[in-house]
Amino acid sequence: MSRIRNHTTSDRIADAVIYSVLTLFGLITLFPLYYVFIMSVTPYSEVLRNGGFVLLPSTFTLEAFEAIFSSRTVPQALKVTIYVTALGTLLNLVVTTLLAYPLSKKHIPGRNAILMAIVFTMLFSGGLIPLYLVVRATGLMNTLWALIIPGLVSTFNMLIMKTYFENLPPEVEEAAKVDGCGDVQTLARIVLPLSAPIMATLGLFYGVGHWNAYFAGIMYLSDKKLYPIQVVLRNMIQTPNINQELAISNPMLLQTLPPETIKMATVVVAIIPVLVIYPFLQRFFIKGMLLGAIKG
Repeated sequence: MSRIRNHTTSDRIADAVIYSVLTLFGLITLFPLYYVFIMSVTPYSEVLRNGGFVLLPSTFTLEAFEAIFSSRTVPQALKVTIYVTALGTLLNLVVTTLLAYPLSKKHIPGRNAILMAIVFTMLFSGGLIPLYLVVRATGLMNTLWALIIPGLVSTFNMLIMKTYFENLPPEVEEAAKVDGCGDVQTLARIVLPLSAPIMATLGLFYGVGHWNAYFAGIMYLSDKKLYPIQVVLRNMIQTPNINQELAISNPMLLQTLPPETIKMATVVVAIIPVLVIYPFLQRFFIKGMLLGAIKG
């Protein structure tokens, strides 16, 4: 009995230590987000009074958010980012599914050669300059399609989806074919309804990638009306004149707000959608990754 009691006590101590360490790491990870949000809603006078570092402000203000949403740049950039993320993620999932489903069938002729060619792209790429030349030659420059088509399929995501399809019970598809369903009908009516976890997982991967992308916007876009929010945020960080970048309709707001506060508010606007959507997909996330990454 004493050995059992000692073992139980040691387990509780170990669990307490583990949870304490994980909680500490969690707080360290969340602190930058918390600090950015606090700085975006803290009056500038209080920031100066506390030496530029505030953990819990005594008063809150939304002037920084009023400033960025009264501009012509940030609302337009948000519209562009939402459009590219929604359409891009949808096309990513469609094309990835149409590629992964046939490759999950071992009887497809040339399957191994195609897989080897696709995996080869994970190890070696054509390079940035050839990609730029292809985008320019295909007429995608200075269009939103330049943010979508070049990254239409991720090899890593395709392999995860292929493995997920391989783990589905073959009896389900065989029963569908006995009932007269073709390959397309089987995919649409049987396979896709069973693939909600992997679709949500890869949709999150693709969506976050589109939302956070800025390099493609810098490379392929010159029209500021087409800039996504991340490109606008990058330009805000680099430019010394915030008003020139944002084109705020009420310049008086800039006289009471420092540039750093406006930048912090823009960062908050850029990260909130991802933080809001992720909890709804979290229940699919772990299941989709496990079933898609492990060959059973």
